[in-house]
Amino acid sequence: MSIRKDFLRLIGCMPLFFGLFSTAIAQDVITRADTLRGSITPERAWWDLNYYHLSVEVFPETQSIQGKNLVRYQVKEPAQILQIDLQQPLNITAVKQDGVELSFRREGAAHFISLKKSQEKGAFNELEIFYEGKPKVAVRPPWDGGITWQKDSNGKHFIANSNQGIGSSIWWPTKDHPADEVDSMLISVTVPKDLIDVSNGRLRKVEENGDKKTYHWFVSNPINDYGVNISIGDYVHFGEEYEGEKGTLTMDYYVLRENLKKAEKQFQDARKMMEAFEHWFGPYPFYEDGFKLIEVPYLGMEHQSAVTYGNGYQNGYLGRDLSGTGWGLKFDFIIIHEAGHEWFANNITYRDVADMWIHESFTNYSESLFLDYHFGKEAGQEYVRGTRMNIANQSPIIGIYGVNRRGSGDMYYKGGNMLNTLREIIGDDKKWRSILRGLNEEFYHQTVTTRQVENYISQQVGKDLKPFFDQYLRETSIPVLEYYYSDDKTLNYRWTSCVPAFDMPVDVTLGEEKIRLQPRTSWQEISVKRQEELVLDPDYYVGVSKMR
Repeated sequence: MSIRKDFLRLIGCMPLFFGLFSTAIAQDVITRADTLRGSITPERAWWDLNYYHLSVEVFPETQSIQGKNLVRYQVKEPAQILQIDLQQPLNITAVKQDGVELSFRREGAAHFISLKKSQEKGAFNELEIFYEGKPKVAVRPPWDGGITWQKDSNGKHFIANSNQGIGSSIWWPTKDHPADEVDSMLISVTVPKDLIDVSNGRLRKVEENGDKKTYHWFVSNPINDYGVNISIGDYVHFGEEYEGEKGTLTMDYYVLRENLKKAEKQFQDARKMMEAFEHWFGPYPFYEDGFKLIEVPYLGMEHQSAVTYGNGYQNGYLGRDLSGTGWGLKFDFIIIHEAGHEWFANNITYRDVADMWIHESFTNYSESLFLDYHFGKEAGQEYVRGTRMNIANQSPIIGIYGVNRRGSGDMYYKGGNMLNTLREIIGDDKKWRSILRGLNEEFYHQTVTTRQVENYISQQVGKDLKPFFDQYLRETSIPVLEYYYSDDKTLNYRWTSCVPAFDMPVDVTLGEEKIRLQPRTSWQEISVKRQEELVLDPDYYVGVSKMR
């Protein structure tokens, strides 16, 4: 298998959805189901999520679940039809408001509930949604999404969900659109008493009832639906306290009993991650809910305050260095990448899946910043440059809005190289760090659009960066610096293969002299001492071409 094909096979799980986005791109026809899933429909627009209490019992022997979700919401504008999503083969068995059973109409995953109570602007109301069935089994988690039902080496059940691409409504009834995050949430999971459930937030209590136990986890911060998780197994726990920027942070680790010794060694990367990312991105965004790392029967995912892990207790990505430089074997890829999403995905969340680059480009780039912090800047630069071999440049990074269509997988490594190029343009690492930290402060616990991120960075840099972002996010071509000497002392240069307004500065070396050029799409010229070979600063993700 070629390096390119091998990469495409491997990288698919970086929450890991590579197979999912390629399927989405291949679907040229936009369906009614796509619109119902990906748009803010009238039946979603009039109400704002406030609180969930998800209660679910898991039956491992039959691979089925049963439960209810209490949904508290605030009325923004009066309406009487409300959309809740739950995917087949699960079924909603009843919906109640104030004890009164309500009728609903199902259209695929969308359920349109007819409310009887008057919905007055500003009021807080509640729904109880009862459901049951056998949720979709994840065949190749986390690529296709669903529930994974496995057993550990001791024959104990080992169960977890992974559903970023397919949606949280694959296993529980939700307002399955990223624009509206619930403000807080209680997750109550009932399992056989020989098992433990670990979910998001902090454990409030455990109730025992015969041969079952119910674990109650409370999330005090806003949370995206796809980040809600259940992880069930014969877990053992260990942990530590980290003195961070906002005080004492609890860091808890849940692993299979058989892997405790391995985890005690491998999970030391979690503390290193926290130190590096608080430096670059600012305080961990969820001190109130703590940080957890949980072993699961698939590769891993960025569940908020409950990051899941299945990288086999080895460095790299399943033991491989995706940069080809050797630096990728200095850290456990899943710990660093998935935890990086706490800042970019869980703190700052896309409002539409078309803007998924906000999650993946910054988090991919966080891998090189981890190396930068612990091994020096050049280590991080070598790593990010090495990942360019994995860029396809076949379709744009940004997807299609309003229909649940993410962009291409280039949002990972092309996006990371785009951000590294921006760092070079700024040329001031203190400023660059302040921008990364400022993003997490400006958009703290918010859903955002690409334009908001672009505008914030442009304001901080003091330059309109729209052409820059248009080039890297919305086009497939890479800008090429074209140059020639018109005489011994005149260098002519311009940008080609780029959007018309592209005017990015670039650093080059002529002989032994380092200079910054200011190319545009029209020819520019400068005087030089003599004709010298032009060498591009390798940290810019651009091409170079000398005209003969």
